[in-house]
Amino acid sequence: MEEGLEKKTGKPLSYWIEVVKSSGLEKHSAIMTLLKTEHGFTHGFANFVALKARKADAGSHDENELLENEDLKPIYFKLKQQIDGLGADVTITPKKDSVSFIRKRQFVLIKPATKTRIDLGLKLKGVDVTNRLENSGPFGSMCTHRVRITSLEEVDDELMDWIKDAYERSV
Repeated sequence: MEEGLEKKTGKPLSYWIEVVKSSGLEKHSAIMTLLKTEHGFTHGFANFVALKARKADAGSHDENELLENEDLKPIYFKLKQQIDGLGADVTITPKKDSVSFIRKRQFVLIKPATKTRIDLGLKLKGVDVTNRLENSGPFGSMCTHRVRITSLEEVDDELMDWIKDAYERSV
């Protein structure tokens, strides 16, 4: 996208980010409107620049920054390693406050919920809740279930069975 933007406009992404910053606009839709109406951008390029200017795209986030508490990092990295091992078709997408694991669709969402807990969201439509496998709670419709994880030992076979099930359903 970045190469195409420069070819189309003759100016690099950094230039357009400065244009957006100097406009004072913060809302995504307002930035897109500015770029489309005043600079002749197509929808795709306007969206790309708006995301980059707001640092709202996946590429602007680092999964390491998400986990401020050192106690959560071993849990996250163990989960990531286990999920990576499910198949070469897993895409990891860091977001502002979470990390999505996607096959054809998102099947796991990892989010630091507190300083001592990770919430793991799963897409397991039709699976009954248990004491450990809860309703999605704060994830809403992004996930069907949630598992609260506070220790490395909780990344166990039972959890991995649920994650594998979600992975297999995400085709």
